[in-house]
Amino acid sequence: MKVLIAYYSKSGTTKEMAEIIVSVLKEEGLEVRLSSVEKVSSKELLEFDGIIIGSPTYYGSLAYQVKKLLDESVSFHGSLEGKLGGAFTSSANIGGGNETTLLSILEAMLIHGMIIQGDSRGDHYGPVAVGKVDKKAENNCRRFAKRFSQLLKRLR
Repeated sequence: MKVLIAYYSKSGTTKEMAEIIVSVLKEEGLEVRLSSVEKVSSKELLEFDGIIIGSPTYYGSLAYQVKKLLDESVSFHGSLEGKLGGAFTSSANIGGGNETTLLSILEAMLIHGMIIQGDSRGDHYGPVAVGKVDKKAENNCRRFAKRFSQLLKRLR
């Protein structure tokens, strides 16, 4: 089972979150590709069983580099049906738009027909870091990755 983690990170916070998620997925025995979103073509999304996208929060939304990848994926609309998706984000402030950023990414995945798993405990829509990756954010990244891996294994 192959998982892509594509992220955009200017300050390094979102990249740090991605690396935590990768480490857990690898511990779970999954094949993982970690890449900055600028190095991923939309067509490459078709090669993976699971896709996780990370973006910093800019003005309450995702970075344009991430939006570009999602917009380009329209050329194969519906071909991601049944794949597992997830998202994570970072921001400078609480209430800085974390949830709207996550929902923007997840909405695109849902429109593609992807499967999304919420979380009734931790960060409901996906891991969030505020300011930096503190212990809470790290734990939520680890929890997210573990749950993502478990669901992907059940689906495949």
